[in-house]
Amino acid sequence: MKTWIESTLDALGYPGVALLMFLENVFPPIPSEVVMPLAGIATRGQLALWGVIVAGMIGSVAGAIPLYYLGRWLGAERLERWAGEHGHWMLLSRKELERARRWFERHEVAAVFFGRLVPGVRSLISIPAGVYQMPLGPFLLWTAAGTGLWAALLALLGRWLGESHDAVGRWLGPAAYVILGALLLWYLGYAWTQHRRKHSP
Repeated sequence: MKTWIESTLDALGYPGVALLMFLENVFPPIPSEVVMPLAGIATRGQLALWGVIVAGMIGSVAGAIPLYYLGRWLGAERLERWAGEHGHWMLLSRKELERARRWFERHEVAAVFFGRLVPGVRSLISIPAGVYQMPLGPFLLWTAAGTGLWAALLALLGRWLGESHDAVGRWLGPAAYVILGALLLWYLGYAWTQHRRKHSP
């Protein structure tokens, strides 16, 4: 994958950065932790740092829009109906969904902005933003702010580390997997407890 990313950046320049970051949002196996550091290395030669950051931000924002509209299509009502039938395995009872809606409405700006800085969450945060109908303008604004900061951080690390850019993935990857693994274990334990409680005599 690294070779393909490098050849795309070499062939397309800034549009290649935007394309790869768009795909990273809708197809997570393409990691921004590889794309942007490699683009940062390119700023030592044919590309400007500001151009790489702006292109990465534009691609990320564009990639967030389909997931946002997926959330709008799902909608809170459809999600609540599904939760009433199957949601106990997903921690999605009607009461919990209502609590999640109230929380998101109070903290939607922080959720979207900081969510863009967390690997594994940065793409998916678009879905609840759509489900709970965060206005498109603020969604795009705070998505751009968060993804711009993320793109700048990774591009600067790539420019600074040069051929040692693989260290970015080694630093961020394990930390993200530890966090996501802990959340998954908590989810499984809580879901099992709720299931047993619901079906206990």
